[in-house]
Amino acid sequence: MAKVFDYITEELQKFIAAQHLFFVGSAPLSSTGHVNLSPKGLESFRILSPNRVGYLDVTGSGNETSAHLLENGRITFMFCAFQEPPCILRLYGQGQTILPDSPAWNSLYSLFSPISGSRQIIVADIERVQTSCGLGVPLYEYQGQRETLVNWADKKGAAGIKEYHQQKNFVSIDGLLTPLCQVHNQKFID
Repeated sequence: MAKVFDYITEELQKFIAAQHLFFVGSAPLSSTGHVNLSPKGLESFRILSPNRVGYLDVTGSGNETSAHLLENGRITFMFCAFQEPPCILRLYGQGQTILPDSPAWNSLYSLFSPISGSRQIIVADIERVQTSCGLGVPLYEYQGQRETLVNWADKKGAAGIKEYHQQKNFVSIDGLLTPLCQVHNQKFID
């Protein structure tokens, strides 16, 4: 049975810390827009307070979460226990994107282990915390984090990553601009 909390309890903070994978969900306001659900790893999630969380977001093939947050702020995080005991945890909140040129960047970035290709930090104020049983989630054995993305970013280098951001991370699949685009003052024509 689901339980609802006003904040992330100490027990739930321990549960989050033990997970190697989490999911981030966001959506545009448009009913024809695409709902985004992204798996995240690399030990990139941090609890900033009982009602505030953040994760170090690395360069990817898109930047949907950031575009959705700029438009409407809605975000959901989900954690699943793939070992015993079963549990699903969802954190519902309002988020924002913190870019490297933001005044908040240095203090937040210092909370994370550096990851090659880091592009932004997603921070969210959590309004609802909900658990459910997780009895239908299969058991999986953790083998480790993949190194492919980090190796790719290392090989691209800073200039290559910036060029990739311009090509792939400035506009969402629904045409929403991302904070990366706004910072770089890019103009896009359909």
